Amino acid sequence: MKTPVRKKRAVPDGRRRFLKGCLGTVGAAVAGATVSERAAARETYQRPAEALGLLYDATLCIGCKACVAACKRANDNPPEFSTTDKLWDTPLDTSGYTFNIIKMYRSGTMATKDDEENGYAFMKTSCMHCADPSCVSACPVTAMTKDVTTGIVAYDPEACVGCRYCVVACPFGIPKYQYDSPTGKIGKCELCRHRYKDGHYSACAEVCPTGATLYGRTSDLLVEAKRRLALTPGSVTTYPRGNLSGGPQQSYEGKVGNYKQHVYGETEYGGTQVLKLSAVDFAKVGMPYLPPKSSASTSETIQHTLYGGLLMPFAVLGALTYVAKRNVHHEDDEAPPAEPPGREES
Repeated sequence: MKTPVRKKRAVPDGRRRFLKGCLGTVGAAVAGATVSERAAARETYQRPAEALGLLYDATLCIGCKACVAACKRANDNPPEFSTTDKLWDTPLDTSGYTFNIIKMYRSGTMATKDDEENGYAFMKTSCMHCADPSCVSACPVTAMTKDVTTGIVAYDPEACVGCRYCVVACPFGIPKYQYDSPTGKIGKCELCRHRYKDGHYSACAEVCPTGATLYGRTSDLLVEAKRRLALTPGSVTTYPRGNLSGGPQQSYEGKVGNYKQHVYGETEYGGTQVLKLSAVDFAKVGMPYLPPKSSASTSETIQHTLYGGLLMPFAVLGALTYVAKRNVHHEDDEAPPAEPPGREES
């Protein structure tokens, strides 16, 4: 016996007109909101006038890692071991307990420092303190904040809910979660802001013996970085050490490196407060290529467009309602079950 084929129920004209009207209204509203929001799209935030930061010059770095040890001491962070003997603090990357690390570029015979071919070079990795930080934009509870005066991207463990959105959002992979902590916290560089009240500044810059890491206002650091780029490689110049923007000046004379003619952080991602110089291509020493527009400005513009006036929630709710109604079958609309064939009487 053939199973009866069930006919598809036609949508009543009244309901069809209602659904088309809803979709048309939502579509027009979204289109109108998109036009208005596009005109008011959020621009990439700029660095505050008094923004504080660091200038790292890889040609001056000798890889001593005094900055790593000073950072651990200043932030009361425990050692991390990557060797079986566990005699020394040997972190391989930044983590919830290591906020600053020196990495090494190697090529071929490693005969000459700061040569891309058969050479080696160093690169400091820590929070870049972006002008328009994605971690701040992504944080749903304002555990990540950017100081309006200093521009320092700070973390508040009391506000943190452990969602780790900041970890995913950062293009530099800096915020790290302390997975072994019973309460769960994020660890990252905050430019030693807790030391300012005692007259100190970033520990990594305080202890650097060559001035490879220099502390100060980002505007002053940018001027110093461009001064170095304008010098002739191999010539002798004076390099400041410690705090460029305050306190007793420390300096020494040294030879100028063969810099790549670019200050990393001047425009990347809308600009950062940590600037870098290198004689080796930045991509080779682990610094990602980033456009001048921040992701935060793009994502927030999209969010405001879609959710302004609750248009997106209404559109989604309308779509879900339509799907739900479409799949609800009333008993009156059901076809009666077919009668089983009777047995013929003999």
